[in-house]
Amino acid sequence: MRCLLPIPVWLLLAFGALSASQAMAQTQLSTTNSKARNLWEKAQSQAKGRDFNKAIETLDLLNQKFPSLGEPYVLKGSLLKAMGENKPAFEAYRDGLAKMSFNPARSNDYYTLGELAMSFGEYQVAADSYKKYLKTASKAQRSTVRAQRQLENCTFALSAMAKPVGITPVRLGGPLNTFYYQYFPALTADNQFLIFTAKASPDDSADENIMVARQNKDGSMGTPASISPIINSPYNEGAGSISGDGKTLVFTSCNRPNSLGSCDLYISRRTGNTWSNPQNLGRNVNSVEWDSQPTLSADGRTLYFTSTRRGGKGQEDIYVTTLQADGTWSPARNLGAPVNTSGKDMAPFIHASGTTLYYVTDGLVGMGGLDVYRCEMQPNKNWSDPQNLGYPLNTFENEASLFITSDNRRGFCSRSRASEPGVKAERDRPVELFGFEVPPEVRARETSTYTQGRVYDAQTKKPIQADVQLYDLGTDELTQYVTSDPENGDYTVVLNEGRQYAMYAAADKYLMKSLSFDYTDKRTFDPLTLDIYLEPMRAGRSIVLNNLFFDTKQYTLKPKSRTELNRLIQFMQQYKDVQVEISGHTDDVGADADNIVLSQNRARSVYDYLVSHGVAAARLRYKGYGETKPLTANDSDAHRQQNRRIEFRIL
Repeated sequence: MRCLLPIPVWLLLAFGALSASQAMAQTQLSTTNSKARNLWEKAQSQAKGRDFNKAIETLDLLNQKFPSLGEPYVLKGSLLKAMGENKPAFEAYRDGLAKMSFNPARSNDYYTLGELAMSFGEYQVAADSYKKYLKTASKAQRSTVRAQRQLENCTFALSAMAKPVGITPVRLGGPLNTFYYQYFPALTADNQFLIFTAKASPDDSADENIMVARQNKDGSMGTPASISPIINSPYNEGAGSISGDGKTLVFTSCNRPNSLGSCDLYISRRTGNTWSNPQNLGRNVNSVEWDSQPTLSADGRTLYFTSTRRGGKGQEDIYVTTLQADGTWSPARNLGAPVNTSGKDMAPFIHASGTTLYYVTDGLVGMGGLDVYRCEMQPNKNWSDPQNLGYPLNTFENEASLFITSDNRRGFCSRSRASEPGVKAERDRPVELFGFEVPPEVRARETSTYTQGRVYDAQTKKPIQADVQLYDLGTDELTQYVTSDPENGDYTVVLNEGRQYAMYAAADKYLMKSLSFDYTDKRTFDPLTLDIYLEPMRAGRSIVLNNLFFDTKQYTLKPKSRTELNRLIQFMQQYKDVQVEISGHTDDVGADADNIVLSQNRARSVYDYLVSHGVAAARLRYKGYGETKPLTANDSDAHRQQNRRIEFRIL
């Protein structure tokens, strides 16, 4: 069926509604020259016959002979846009409209130029075009609201580009970036393993897989390989997120036989070097819609992800779920405002510190597409207003995922390669991994480091599986909870700068280990290697309680001691037949008799707390030993500090 409308009008009607007067204006040529009009009519006839290439050749000839005419450029732009040739279409619209005086009948041309200019980051051209459009457009037109938002984006973008934040990300070298697509980079807390999603070609027959590269001794990354044949399958697997210790992987897989929706989230856990069979995270997490783009907290117990399920604020929203004590995940909760908007809110990344969330959205003023924003967790557990990361991390293109290492030094992202001949569709452009030094404005609120090592049986020296828990002494909050590997005993725990922590390692029928980390006033914040030896729970075995605090020469327990005290109560509740002695010890400063009294009173303070919180007094005794049982020589402040202690001994 042939089109009954003159082709220029038909094309413009495809881009937006035109009034009758506007439609008439598009067919007129601003000259009476007969040669020009003959070429103009010829081009229109060719376009009407859908021979766009011939029409463009005629218009080029018209432009050469009559370069002052703007209409041929605009018609050429409309034809090129219909053909998917957006870059030359933009240039034609820009050049053509610049040759013509302002005309309300050109309203839709101004809008089209604005949209094309935005897609190539030509913000000043876009701003000028949107302003002209808004002068003429009806407020009832749907595109008016978009034009107003895009004008705000132009203002923001021009300001951001005038004040860059950091340097432009640099493409990562070989052996990375050897696939057609690679995206969603993520690293373990120690930066030893990089995982990402890879696809060999843009063909629909090529599936997505999760790849892993190990860091070499010189800091470079080794050759990527499939993470595991247990995880990668003939189905699509991608957008993986790995816990800080590298033992928990959550990823997206689509159209599996046991899926609930088009794409679901799956979990796999690593023991030794073997990954478990992936398990669907179930109906508390997945929906009948699209669920993807997961990001795990450092300890693998909090999961953020993107979903298109009903009930959200926009097209895609970000949700959160947490691992319960019984091993199930809580019903996923929409993060709500201010994180989620009426637009697309996607690709969340929670920093290892757990206090800064990054994600992409087009629902806020930015550079015009999907931009990366950051927001911080407040004391009330709500998120702060998102802040745009600025230019050049954000550009006129849609940004994808972002990852920042635990130490806040290095960032990773993925970007589309520039358009190449024969590659028209954005989805067909190669996607590659990039890296950058993280500027201060982009860093997570808190920098993290880690302690890692192995947990052993103190007698047999064999690795054992143990729960390793980290508490913030300032808030008495459990901030990390990991399990050491049952085969090799290794563990990794993430710690944040500026915090004081109590760490406990515990296994069934072993005495727990109490460790203390104080980063509130520390000049160095380097990773620690710390092997932990747990004593089997037998009579005569004891542990030092490293997180009980007293003022000098005082025996009143300081408030931050409550974490350790409550952990002792849990121990006594777990092992109801155990009886213990609470032993107080001092250094050699002061009179011997005074030290005996001080150590006795400090031990009594611990005893009183436990009894007042339900531990039977018959199961406890306390004694002060003063300076009579030092752990080391009292020849330095550090050694004296070791000797000032409370011990917990099995009777």
